[in-house]
Amino acid sequence: MRFFTTLLFIILSLSGRAQVAALPAEVTSSIQKRIDSGTNTSIVVGIINADGPRYYSFGKTTEGGSPVNEHSIYEIGSISKTFTATLLADMVRKGEMSLDDPIEKYLPTSVHVPMYGGKHITLGNLSDHTSSLPRMPNNFAPADPMNPYADYTVDQLYAFLSSYELQRPIGSEYEYSNLAVGLLGHILSLKAGKSYEDLMVSMIAGPLQMNETRITFTDEMKKNLAIGHAMGVEVPNWDLPTLAGAGAIRSSVSDMLKYLSAQMGSHPGALYEDMELTHQARHDKANGNSVGLGWHMTQGVHELIWHNGATGGYMTFVGFDNATKTGVAVFTNSSESVDDIGFHLLDPARELKTIKPKITTRLKEIIETKGPSKLDKEFKALKAKNTGQYAIDENDINTLGYYYMNGNALDAAMALFKINMMEFPASFNVYDSYGEVLMKKGKTKEAIKNYQKSMELNPGNENGIEMLAKMGVTYKKVEFKVAENILQTYVGTYQLAPNFNIVITRDGTQLFGQATGQSQFELFPKSETEYFLKVAVASVIFTKDKDGKMGLTLYQNGAVLPGKRI
Repeated sequence: MRFFTTLLFIILSLSGRAQVAALPAEVTSSIQKRIDSGTNTSIVVGIINADGPRYYSFGKTTEGGSPVNEHSIYEIGSISKTFTATLLADMVRKGEMSLDDPIEKYLPTSVHVPMYGGKHITLGNLSDHTSSLPRMPNNFAPADPMNPYADYTVDQLYAFLSSYELQRPIGSEYEYSNLAVGLLGHILSLKAGKSYEDLMVSMIAGPLQMNETRITFTDEMKKNLAIGHAMGVEVPNWDLPTLAGAGAIRSSVSDMLKYLSAQMGSHPGALYEDMELTHQARHDKANGNSVGLGWHMTQGVHELIWHNGATGGYMTFVGFDNATKTGVAVFTNSSESVDDIGFHLLDPARELKTIKPKITTRLKEIIETKGPSKLDKEFKALKAKNTGQYAIDENDINTLGYYYMNGNALDAAMALFKINMMEFPASFNVYDSYGEVLMKKGKTKEAIKNYQKSMELNPGNENGIEMLAKMGVTYKKVEFKVAENILQTYVGTYQLAPNFNIVITRDGTQLFGQATGQSQFELFPKSETEYFLKVAVASVIFTKDKDGKMGLTLYQNGAVLPGKRI
């Protein structure tokens, strides 16, 4: 099952100006390791402060492609939400809308917008992620998983809204929602009487001369495109026609520094007044972090205002410190986060993550040069010779397996999924994936066996139930019940890392978790102490130490993260 939840030298471009300052040595070293190891295909960093803009470019648009620079085009994903927030702020400041307006005021009368306790979802709720709408609509079923939003229609959006029942009071909790902000972009487009892209260009990109910031590729943008990659493999660009306001914009680091400069007040006037409104904190329910309109705010030495973005083959970060008037943009055309680089450049106390070369790069080389039949032996020898030197990630191996399976190279996919089962025998997903390739090979009995093993490990694996049914096997779901008084003992905040907590809450017999900067997820019991997630390949186990203090351990993609309740 696939889940939707990389040059050793720097090419420095300063738009024809002399170099002002080098990147900190630890940042340069970290980025070089990411490029050299295949973790990221390219990384472009932009920094703007009183000295002006500076750009640092690493890597290429793709294997064998051209070097990237500050004009290379990337999908910025959810950074688009800050553009949507600015458009909302503009209409609010002009008196055309109010943040407290119910959203049905701007939708067709045929759409029955859900309410809770007589309270309406407001425009402000959509932008600050307190609408009580889920992260994604439940009628989201993409025909092409590699471009998942492309075929989601306005009619489907309206049908979802008309049938959905809110699960909690509006405004009560923070739940990050692509659906909510995509809906907000749609509403703003209806109000303006023009497409979201035309509205964004006329109000933001045009005035700021951001000519490399569009949704529809210009010819120049196509020429400068950094091709998206997942696990080192090229992947298609994403299209978001209905939910554009959530993540459809493409841009360059050069344009992003213009945007950040404007956010910090370099263009006094109406647009800056709009932007200032988006920076005002509306709540602090995001695991202690504040949220404005679109933007997230984190406290350090100074307040950092930031947002990140992700699509199928891109990860991006923008942030700024109003106290020092410093802005940072970091873009990569890879499915590997660069948030840590952005945060570290804004606040050196924030640590850079440890980089190891990915084992999948070597596994792909072995398959291409020696064939899949040699993979098991070569992998074992490689691992034994280089103990602890490679990043062996379940999701990376799984994704590479699907790359080969989708290309009908079934033997290569089988070899990779077998390695995953050997490395991560407690993961339901590795058996699910192996079962799928066995189905494609026509090995039904073996496929059934592996899907059943997957269901044993995760009774909530809906995909496993569906696949077994296709092979004529009915799987009877067993729901484990845990008493409310036991569930209550798990409620609290658990620290798994210095800047990473999981908050556990309870609503009756339902247990929920929320990780720092992420949306809430439900936990499903497998026993009194072990719980699994349906939104990700992960599980949680609650424990008590000898002093009776509660702890939590998160298991995800082969990682084991223990934490204590604080």
